[in-house]
Amino acid sequence: MSEVKIFAGTNSQELAQKIAKSYGKKLGEMTMSKFSDGEMSPSFDESIRGCTVFIIQSTNPPSDNLLELCLMIDAAKRASAYKVCAVIPYFGYARQDRKDRPRVSIAAKLIANMLTSAGADRIMTCDLHAGQIQGFFDIPLDHLNGSAIFAPYLSTLRLKDMIFAAPDVGGVARARSFAKHFEVEMVVCDKHRKRANEVASMQVIGDVEGKDVILVDDLVDTAGTLCKAAQIIMEKGANSVRAIVTHGVLSGKAYENIENSVLEELVVTDTLSLKQQSSKIRVLTVAELFGKAIHAVTGHTSISSLFI
Repeated sequence: MSEVKIFAGTNSQELAQKIAKSYGKKLGEMTMSKFSDGEMSPSFDESIRGCTVFIIQSTNPPSDNLLELCLMIDAAKRASAYKVCAVIPYFGYARQDRKDRPRVSIAAKLIANMLTSAGADRIMTCDLHAGQIQGFFDIPLDHLNGSAIFAPYLSTLRLKDMIFAAPDVGGVARARSFAKHFEVEMVVCDKHRKRANEVASMQVIGDVEGKDVILVDDLVDTAGTLCKAAQIIMEKGANSVRAIVTHGVLSGKAYENIENSVLEELVVTDTLSLKQQSSKIRVLTVAELFGKAIHAVTGHTSISSLFI
């Protein structure tokens, strides 16, 4: 078996340290040099010849972080690494997975092609915005599920009348999996958008009166949809509303929206670092989940035990 080495991009240093510790290795040494115009030049500060290399980098903001990841993959292949696995806790551009209007890019497919062309032998990620993106890759992809992080936490809350809600039709499968696991009901918030990041109208399909509602989603960006859904659910007679979201993108007025919302709390993971603290935001770590997945990949064992 080849030696395993774990490295981090500049955007995921803190999470990578935790993953490496969970796996039982020190984070590898590398240098990311920059020219005055912003051009990046990565170099590994230790031999990786014949090694299985894991490079950890979330791609948000996407442009520089994605290019940096591709350059690191290319550098590793040119340094004679045996295999290179791109560990992408948050996979940017996953919202652009199809042509939903004329003359637009299918960006998720383009990113898949870029990572493969750069030399990645395997991809490891968590809660893709659209599961079908796995089919955009012609190399193995391990798609981890944040439910393994959230389910134990929800169990500690001991909510009396728990029910799960999807903030939009696209999130029904996620909400249903939690509802099935906890053997409770679910509802759906049907929304209509005028444009990206702006909800025009929304209605709740199902009964939430007297319930402790858990909104489930893969990412929260401006938090407009989440906060509007929470407001409408409370107006329908719910006892409380919480949200569990894997990726806390939290851009624009997201923090302000969350603080001013009726949400009891927003629970996210550390696939992305918070830009600021909030009394309503709780962060759970995915480090152990990824550490176990890396063990399974390098030991050629199943990762099915990591799912609820």
